[in-house]
Amino acid sequence: MRRILIVEDSPTMRALVTVALEGLSTAVKITEAVSGFEALRVLHGERFDLIVTDINMPDINGLELVSFVKNSEPYRSIPLVIISTESSQRDRAKGLGLGAEAYLVKPFEPEALRQIVEDLLADSPEE
Repeated sequence: MRRILIVEDSPTMRALVTVALEGLSTAVKITEAVSGFEALRVLHGERFDLIVTDINMPDINGLELVSFVKNSEPYRSIPLVIISTESSQRDRAKGLGLGAEAYLVKPFEPEALRQIVEDLLADSPEE
């Protein structure tokens, strides 16, 4: 079973992402965090195969979370997908430049998210 962390402050968007990922061909356990700070707390207690994060959140934003994960030895191999309302090329370049593997703009197609996640999970070994 693959473990996915969803980091999103909007309950509606967390639910949409969760429903989209429940359609994956592989079994997943989804953990939700409502902020970047909560995500860091959860990361210390569990191992995840993938993180899906928003950018605009209170306390620690998604870009800060991506930077932390990609610069931390225990977490840097975890693939990250950013889903954000920030749609400029500059925002996309910044997210990908910090190490995120994919960047989707809200509103997004659930199938597009599923395909990205399927591809990233296929590329990472299951522990």
